[in-house]
Amino acid sequence: MGALDGPCRRLARDPALPRDARPAGSNLLLAGDRTDHRTDPDRPDPAEPVAARLSTLDRYLPVWIIAAMVLGLLLGRLVPGLDKALGAVKIGEVSLPIAIGLLVMMYPVLAKVRYAETDRVTADRRLMGLSLVLNWVVGPALMFALAWLFLPDLPAYRTGLIIVGLARCIAMVLIWNDLACGDREAAAVLVAINSVFQVVAFAALGWFYLQVLPGWLGLSTTSVEFSVGAIAVSVLVFLGIPLVAGFVTRVVGERRRGREWYEGTLLPRLGPWALYGLLFTIVLLFALQGDAITSRPWDVARIALPLVAYFAIMFGGSLLAGRGAGLSYARATTVAFTAAGNNFELAIAVAIGTFGVTSGQALAGVVGPLIEVPVLVGLVYVSLYAAPRLFPGDPTLPRRSTLSPASASASARSSI
Repeated sequence: MGALDGPCRRLARDPALPRDARPAGSNLLLAGDRTDHRTDPDRPDPAEPVAARLSTLDRYLPVWIIAAMVLGLLLGRLVPGLDKALGAVKIGEVSLPIAIGLLVMMYPVLAKVRYAETDRVTADRRLMGLSLVLNWVVGPALMFALAWLFLPDLPAYRTGLIIVGLARCIAMVLIWNDLACGDREAAAVLVAINSVFQVVAFAALGWFYLQVLPGWLGLSTTSVEFSVGAIAVSVLVFLGIPLVAGFVTRVVGERRRGREWYEGTLLPRLGPWALYGLLFTIVLLFALQGDAITSRPWDVARIALPLVAYFAIMFGGSLLAGRGAGLSYARATTVAFTAAGNNFELAIAVAIGTFGVTSGQALAGVVGPLIEVPVLVGLVYVSLYAAPRLFPGDPTLPRRSTLSPASASASARSSI
């Protein structure tokens, strides 16, 4: 397939399309990069099944997560005194091995963000306004409502889900966005903004949704073990440190070797470490949570239900909101995925740092990525299927929008 044959690149194939008919931002080039990424040969091809376009590591993420859970449960049963060994050295309230895992899984994600691109997308006020409202008003409020609706009798899990709702996605959303032919540059900017906004606002939002709003509604508030300061410290350590490290890595790497080397050579080497860190953390969490998980499997299922509902409602509502706001398919899809996804790495880090590694809040965060990956892969199919129906005639539409799950499965098997 030629570089211009992929359906994600329709604009590049249609030079006769009037400039004013093209969506805002469709002609943007990356700063310091002469490549038009609408014709980028690395751009995902929707004619290719979704599963086949994921790397082997990402494609089987639910399998790796389940394997990490099982390994953790086995370690918890077979290694006596593991909890004491893990707690021997701590960073704040988090054991050193788990803290290392949390930092390792956050750093590669934040090293991928193009921090210099913000001015190219922030000029689109409809995009920015809609994204900020969906991410920081609607998303947390919806998760708060679902947590109370599904888990009224399980306060620890409920609190964990509310924390998940406050942690806006900054990681795999870039993958889902690319698979659905969203606006890559807009996604990178929204990820950067969410990253910075979380450092500034996460603790205050946690205080509001865990203590203030429940009090106003006559609901029980989070116990006195919760403190705004504890959440703020967790966010600053487990988001602030890797955020600064990722920013410095990009600036230094691009200055010394150029963007092509940084994104083509260094980032592919760093990328898998996010998953390694996540799996390492899950192994340790499940080693410490083994008794709670095996004795209460129904609780895990109950945690999963509001998460599935959240992803479906946020994605569908955000995609329709983007259409209503007059955004192109590419940008509406980007808004939908950034609004629907959550930063489970941060949620896990905050839950552990604030409530402890064996807490129900931490377990709620761990269940998150197990549910998110298959659900959001499904939403990629939904997005591509709905594209010509919701955005007829849009110049950013992929040419082939209907994917066969059967062909996806066959392609996945053949590529192993």
